[in-house]
Amino acid sequence: MLSKYVHDTLGIVTLSQSRRVVRVSISVRPSGEVRVSYPTSISTRRALEFLESKRDWIERTKERLAQHATPTHTPEQIEQLRAIAKRTLPTKVAQLASKFGFRYGRVTIRATRSKWGCCTSQNNLSLSLFLVTLPEELQDFVILHELCHTVHHNHSAAFHALLDRCVGGKEQELRRQLRTYHPV
Repeated sequence: MLSKYVHDTLGIVTLSQSRRVVRVSISVRPSGEVRVSYPTSISTRRALEFLESKRDWIERTKERLAQHATPTHTPEQIEQLRAIAKRTLPTKVAQLASKFGFRYGRVTIRATRSKWGCCTSQNNLSLSLFLVTLPEELQDFVILHELCHTVHHNHSAAFHALLDRCVGGKEQELRRQLRTYHPV
């Protein structure tokens, strides 16, 4: 169940109560939107108390995301990024797959704004053309993340262990860095 709550300093907060959620969590989107997810076993009042206890963290996170926000691209810029992505990303995928022994289907480039990439159950990779705006180390991290999904189609401990090995033990650090960017 989704609802909106107007917080005095954080603005509009989306409240998401679900049977599938096991604990209260807060996310801050690159747009600055704040979302509180919580299980049905917890009252909205308790979820809002949790939100209040994390207000300083939320405000710091919103400021950090605002500093890294990229202006919206013009259609011409998007076409330039698409050309660069089509020219460079499939080669990068092939090199990383060869280096780490992954097998995958085809690679497609899309103007995805909600995520950097995905891996289908047939091991086809779809990458956001905005991936080329990231530093090279983060491009490789996203590609390796998707390649690891060709082995583990989930985010299990085995998946994270494999990804961590591929990135030399820097998965947590790279994931933190990646969160400061978003496809736009």
